[in-house]
Amino acid sequence: MEERLMSKKKPAYPVSKELDEYLEYYNRKIEIPIFYDDLLRFSGSVSVYDKNDEDTLWIRVFYSEFERKEIDESLKKVYSILLSDGNENIHQYLNVDSVDYCTFGNSKPFRIKVRNILNDNFTNFYIKKTDASRIYGLELEHMLSPYNLSFLVYKDTLIEEHIAGIPGDEFIKNNLPSCSEREKAQLAKEFVKFNERCMIRLLGDMRSYNYVVVAIHDFDHVAYKIRAIDFDQQCYEGKLKVYRPQFFKENYKMVELVRDKLLRDSVDQYKLEERSMVAKRILSSGNRIKKLRAICKKDHISTDENINMLKEEIAVLTSDPNFNKCKTMGEVLDLALDFVRRNYEDVSMRQIIENRIKV
Repeated sequence: MEERLMSKKKPAYPVSKELDEYLEYYNRKIEIPIFYDDLLRFSGSVSVYDKNDEDTLWIRVFYSEFERKEIDESLKKVYSILLSDGNENIHQYLNVDSVDYCTFGNSKPFRIKVRNILNDNFTNFYIKKTDASRIYGLELEHMLSPYNLSFLVYKDTLIEEHIAGIPGDEFIKNNLPSCSEREKAQLAKEFVKFNERCMIRLLGDMRSYNYVVVAIHDFDHVAYKIRAIDFDQQCYEGKLKVYRPQFFKENYKMVELVRDKLLRDSVDQYKLEERSMVAKRILSSGNRIKKLRAICKKDHISTDENINMLKEEIAVLTSDPNFNKCKTMGEVLDLALDFVRRNYEDVSMRQIIENRIKV
């Protein structure tokens, strides 16, 4: 299914001058002491296996004694800049437990595990190659989802905070079968909302290993949320199905859950709820999202073939011929977000008028 849906490999797009200025204005661009390429100079590695002795596709890398000390100190600095105020006084309490490298996927990230030696609490963060698509994805997630994200960009290096949760593929395999019927119904609701949110903001490739399931204990039950963790496929692919998680075979169990647990009317209700929440976030984000959308409209982050294919599919879906006029993927995104906002405002205005008439 994926071969038909997606391109074999997505290229990394450079950060434009306008996007770079935007990142600096909103404190996303901060000088850091180490670059992605510095971490590639490892001298050895071993495979990382999970608790079931299965290969995780990550390798644990090692550096020469001469370089290790400098790299460790630089990674501690990155940790303090990303997650604290940059104060180096905390470095004495930190230890870099491991540096792992993923050979799977486009981004090929490094995962850094930093431990507080006073209490053994640890935190992960990721170092990747900068890609404009990924930056747009992170910023849109920060503004249009229920979650805030911390990340830093400096030249060709991107630092991302770790998003905690159970990887979707592991949850579906190991946790879903033991969920109660009530929990399964709630998961079905969350998947519908997640599916809608991804489609609205054109976040693609949400196969089960590209999102996590977060369990929240609330009084007498456990509530589940679904969060994207990979933003590599923001506004790139041409097929609309790529932006709808329901069409990936890895998510079949979640789709089956929706079919078994939710009525059609409930599905429509949850879609409407998510569209309304995204519209509210667009309005509340004010100038920040306006600036990002204006920059993205001018940027080159996809191919002409993909742009033409996607704009035609969305024009048919929305019955809005304005999509056919789009020249860039950013224009398609901008019009899609505006479509959601306008529909929300039109419905809200009708309700206000109806209420006034009743009074």
